[in-house]
Amino acid sequence: MKRHAAALILFLWAVCTGPELFGQGHGATSSSALQVTAEDLLTTPVGENWPSYNGDYTGRRYSSLREINRANIAQLRAAWVFHPGNTQRLEVTPVVIRGVMYVTSANDVFALDASTGRTLWHYSRPISAGLLDDAAAHKSRGVAVWEQFVYSETDDAHLLCLDARSGNLLWDVEYADKVKQYGGTSAPLVVKDEVIVGTSGGDSGVRGFVAAYDAKKGTLKWRLWTIPGPGEFGSASWPGDLYLHGGATTWMPGTYDPELDTVYWTTSNAAPDFDGSSRPGDDLYTACVLAIDPNTGKLRWYFQFTPHDVYDYDANETPVLVDREENGAVRHLLLQADRNGFFYVLDRTDGKFLRATPFVEKLTWATGIDASGRPVLSGLIPTKEGTHICPGIVGATNWFSPSYNPNTGLFYVMALENCNLYFSNPKPFTQGETFYGTGTKHPLGEDSRKVLLALSPSDGKKVWQYPQAGHGNSWGGTLTTAGGLVFFADDAESFEAVDGETGQPLWHFNTGQSFAASPMTYAVNGVQYVAIAAGSDVFSFALPH
Repeated sequence: MKRHAAALILFLWAVCTGPELFGQGHGATSSSALQVTAEDLLTTPVGENWPSYNGDYTGRRYSSLREINRANIAQLRAAWVFHPGNTQRLEVTPVVIRGVMYVTSANDVFALDASTGRTLWHYSRPISAGLLDDAAAHKSRGVAVWEQFVYSETDDAHLLCLDARSGNLLWDVEYADKVKQYGGTSAPLVVKDEVIVGTSGGDSGVRGFVAAYDAKKGTLKWRLWTIPGPGEFGSASWPGDLYLHGGATTWMPGTYDPELDTVYWTTSNAAPDFDGSSRPGDDLYTACVLAIDPNTGKLRWYFQFTPHDVYDYDANETPVLVDREENGAVRHLLLQADRNGFFYVLDRTDGKFLRATPFVEKLTWATGIDASGRPVLSGLIPTKEGTHICPGIVGATNWFSPSYNPNTGLFYVMALENCNLYFSNPKPFTQGETFYGTGTKHPLGEDSRKVLLALSPSDGKKVWQYPQAGHGNSWGGTLTTAGGLVFFADDAESFEAVDGETGQPLWHFNTGQSFAASPMTYAVNGVQYVAIAAGSDVFSFALPH
């Protein structure tokens, strides 16, 4: 394991000189301030800290910070840029606790001075060989923090626990077998004294699961398999040993309701992706949101967005938790803009379906959603000759984060208008190969287009929309703030801000790099910053001071 010399010097200096770990000034913080408390993780909405992938447990990506607002956004400037190396496409959302930022790049974890971008320590681990698909791209979407620990997943499905003060490795647990084509791409989620992880590999023929580990010891507390085994409810879709290769992976972090003490985690496509002939029925629990008891790992309820998925419509979008008035009473809701093109509203106490509305125009795989929440199928499925189906494989949206602003009452999501030709060719599972059952092509002469949408959860209607210039290549998500703004990564390599009520463009900064990450915001010494990863760099912006 490598360490930057500067990190070692800082650590030794801290040991010799007492509690001031990172020195004086420049947004530095003391070692005592690195203690991440339960209160930090439970704070909703977030303010100066951004303690988890989505900011807080709700998944809203809403911040109470308002120094940067509609009146002064035109003055926003780049404060610093950090280049971690080891990748050309960062997918990380930074985590910030009391002036220290944690970012990841492949299997590297960095602690930075959040006001300057200066490296405080760096943990490095070689990238892994012999991986498939997303894991082979060595993607990492960030860390989780708790007490004085930083948790990170590696490309070969190890869960690491690092000392937040030094970056020293405290323990390392293999939570899935890379030989079976499992990988780790997500940021973990800390709930109480557990670190909850998911896995990638849904296109490589693995059996998905969600697992929880003791946050101090690294011991397994529970594991919930997302493909039922023989004799279990839903197993009829998985004849023979196909359940071992059915997908339903869990490659994005979930959300958590402390009042209901329930974790909400979403699952990926069924495998093989485009050939449903070998897996009859609904293929539980693929393309679902799962409500899980975090104490036991038991499934409380599930809702399936795309039963018998043959379109690669992973449901790994963020399940956003909001409380809104419905018919004169406050109701606990779960909002999901799904990859299949429908915007769903569920009662998160029991999973009851309330409504779903299409949020893209190019939608042909289904004609609607019935009163029970099941899609009304159009009959279009992948074929050997190829079938034109919308949305395409990227989906009407994807893992890039939506956001919800309680002041406007609007749900913001980057949507994609796109279609594909879908092909199917049955093929048995082969270890060490992807398990798609053939693939897709982009139709010649057809354009793809990104659109930033503001949706009303009350009826699913578009309150405003902001079409993007470009060809649908951005994978950037959204952030909304008490300053009345929506920040997002546009489709022309610019970081942009619009008015959250009207969608009026207010500011942009051209990074010259494409996006595959979602923005966040934090404050140090009373100064608000907004940060996002673009290409291979992390940018942080602030007003002039």
